[in-house]
Amino acid sequence: MPQSGDFFRNPELATALKLIAEHGASAFYRGPIADAILRTSNRLGGTMTKSDLEDFSSEWVEPISSTYRGWTIYELPPNSRGEAVLESLNILGTFSEQTMGVANADVVHRRIEAMRLAYADIEYVADPRMSKVPTANLTTAEYARKRAALIDPEQAHCDVKPGEAAMLPGDTTYLTVVDRDGNIVSLIQSLATGMSGVVVDKMGFVLQNRGGYFSLDPKQPNALAPRKRVSHTLVPALLEKGNLHEGLGFAGGPIQVMAQMQVISNVADLGMNLQAALDAPRFFSFDQGPTCKVVVESRMPIETRDGLARMGHRLELTGDYQELAAFGQAVGFDSATGTKYGAADPRGDGAAIPEPLPK
Repeated sequence: MPQSGDFFRNPELATALKLIAEHGASAFYRGPIADAILRTSNRLGGTMTKSDLEDFSSEWVEPISSTYRGWTIYELPPNSRGEAVLESLNILGTFSEQTMGVANADVVHRRIEAMRLAYADIEYVADPRMSKVPTANLTTAEYARKRAALIDPEQAHCDVKPGEAAMLPGDTTYLTVVDRDGNIVSLIQSLATGMSGVVVDKMGFVLQNRGGYFSLDPKQPNALAPRKRVSHTLVPALLEKGNLHEGLGFAGGPIQVMAQMQVISNVADLGMNLQAALDAPRFFSFDQGPTCKVVVESRMPIETRDGLARMGHRLELTGDYQELAAFGQAVGFDSATGTKYGAADPRGDGAAIPEPLPK
């Protein structure tokens, strides 16, 4: 194993990158890299075929969007879980404007409950080419009001079920950048949880294992099927309000949705700038099914934690800046003044870096 200070060389990966540089995508999906992927799959008993790679193509998709406190938030549509961010914010939006400043127990309680309700509806998220996904209904104000009506302002709701949304006819990198003209890119890629552990023969790169998010229940919208895209947790976002335009996203598996909702609410409800919104203490939960357990960073004020406990939330404390709470990056552009700004989450290893001045 390489030790701290050692040089790690990967000439096989260099070979793969040179092939892509010389021949473009065809080297990966049809050429020598594709052949190496298939040899690796066959060696391990996999079922991937040549046509699986040859027939694949990326897609241009229309973003889904919603408004919250005057901000318009744009997310990727299913098979991404961006709809859960919009749904949770729509639920919060049924309540009156929050008090500007620090998130108290009532504010955090509503956030937790909104997130539980939105997360219960993630079971609807699947590949819209192969399953009916009620995205348009899940993100309506009417549906948000129905879900918000389930929130008790004084008591945690532990056993949350998916709503009736009628059908209509661990290894992630996120970055966002704004250029001199104010164009913003919000970009994410991921190999999933802990990667697959499978390195392609003679090519030096690791295969992703996003397929682990499929359901093996054939009745589920996200059921495993050939040529189907899995429901995934990647939710890069763009936001705008008047002359303010922002890019925002996180690494952190299923916690990305929870973190993004909290940060957007910090900006829209509590008047925080992007850095303060990323810095603020968060809650998160990996538990599925009936539960009131929620993990909170220990920086959350004791009076807020005590208030949540009285409402029935079963709190588990974690570190001051917990990487498991997801870590994000953000950029912004004020089109009225031409000002550009950035923020980096202290929970991760990213940084907000301005372009160097010309020499």
